[in-house]
Amino acid sequence: MEFVKYFQNKKVKCLICPRECFLNEGQRGFCHVRVNSNGSLILDTYGKTTGLSIDPIEKKPLYHFYPASQVLSFGTFGCNMGCLFCQNFHISKYRGDISVSKTAMPDDIVQTAKKYNCKSVAFTYNDPDVFLEYAVDTAKLCREEGIKTVAVTAGYINEAPRKEFYKYIDAANIDLKGFSEEFYKKNCLAHLQPVLNTIKYTVNETPCHVELTTLLIEGENDSVTMLENECKWITDNLGNNVPLHFSAFYPRYKFNDRKSTSLQTLLNARNIAINAGIKYVYTGNLDTVETSSTYCHNCKNIIIKRYGYNILEYNLTGNKCNFCGSECIGKF
Repeated sequence: MEFVKYFQNKKVKCLICPRECFLNEGQRGFCHVRVNSNGSLILDTYGKTTGLSIDPIEKKPLYHFYPASQVLSFGTFGCNMGCLFCQNFHISKYRGDISVSKTAMPDDIVQTAKKYNCKSVAFTYNDPDVFLEYAVDTAKLCREEGIKTVAVTAGYINEAPRKEFYKYIDAANIDLKGFSEEFYKKNCLAHLQPVLNTIKYTVNETPCHVELTTLLIEGENDSVTMLENECKWITDNLGNNVPLHFSAFYPRYKFNDRKSTSLQTLLNARNIAINAGIKYVYTGNLDTVETSSTYCHNCKNIIIKRYGYNILEYNLTGNKCNFCGSECIGKF
């Protein structure tokens, strides 16, 4: 597994993400964690973690993947996105000495998950695309031990590494940060189409369970037109069963002067998605029982009653609604 092109004079091109950084000796890529070391492309965060945490799976957010189960979450440093609104910028934009971070090799992570009876391991906090080798090695060991794997990602990855990565991933929450090329170029220093390609591939060509999240920033990606276009693309390309989360933005990083997202903005987006025919639509970071709960698409009864990450009531047997027997998409 090596996604790099070599040139004369010890120059290399990284092929993991669409940026395809061309690096001279000693140069780092946009993500800051891949470096040309003597003509070899090195991931210098392999085995380095910003910490391990046991979370409810709902926090990823994944609402249709073994609800109420525990997930061992970990990440490293760096990111291949340039989001001006990054909610984890202290990790993704960290430029300090990574040698002070904790060491956790793939086997350490798997053993920790087993010790604490975690159903799954999540690659999160920063994007697993930038620590691909570390994530894949860990995911392979997880699979051997019967532990599920979860990716929380922006989906900004090239075709070949994407195929390799998703061989070993059981569930993913993919950020669809806004539905316009202009938004991605201006606010993420990236492009929309590669993300759409990842979403389509993962939903339509792999057994991976996928949920989508859009972090709504008022005045940037919450217009009726943009949201209607997003929902139409989802139903046209993915169908109407992929769960969609609209989450509230809080002032961070370069958007520190912006206002937090209101609940009404989230509710408006949710209504647009429901009217577009998407069956499972949620709000995050600002929650109500109504917008956190899962409803049967047939009889409309609540089949998983939630408040935020907490499950208050569970009305599924397997993946069947206890009220009418209709199937709910997901892994239960």
